[in-house]
Amino acid sequence: MSAEKPLSRFHQAISVPGRRLMHHIPLAFVRKKVLGGGGRAVNQEIPLIPFIDFLLCIVLFLLASFSASGELPIDKNVKLPKAENVIDMTDAPIVAITGTQILVDGNAAGSTRAIVEANRLQKIDDLFARLKAKRELWSQLNPGKPFPGVVVLQVDRKVPALVVKSVFQTAALGGFPNVSFMVGRLGGASSSGGGKE
Repeated sequence: MSAEKPLSRFHQAISVPGRRLMHHIPLAFVRKKVLGGGGRAVNQEIPLIPFIDFLLCIVLFLLASFSASGELPIDKNVKLPKAENVIDMTDAPIVAITGTQILVDGNAAGSTRAIVEANRLQKIDDLFARLKAKRELWSQLNPGKPFPGVVVLQVDRKVPALVVKSVFQTAALGGFPNVSFMVGRLGGASSSGGGKE
């Protein structure tokens, strides 16, 4: 057994490692990685021009798809009557009367067959209930304001006058006495407006 101290076999003192660690390795790529050289920088810049182009394309797409003029989806089968004196569309429920159906804002609210078969003015119960519900909802959302009572009729040219009168009368009973008709502009494109009755 030797009388040496147990740590005497180490010739160097233990030191805190620093940036000089592994400098003695002869491989160049290891030395490069240890020193922090090579590779990409951690801070990457966003390419600004393509980013602006991308945002511009998004904005143009949204503007093209957004209709700010108040155009309404009109059924292609509905032929609106034409008029010279028209006004812009108002924010009101739209009652559409096609050949056989009555729709309120796109939802079914009755049929024209019963009126045509009876050959007399009738109150349309489904239409009355829907318009009354719309009036109550408006009153809840706008307390204290007077109810405008405006409804827009979108009527096909071939719908009998008896059906239009029945819808007109039912709208008045439902609390919408101010009726506007959706018409096309004479001499213009198929733009629509509500002409006051």
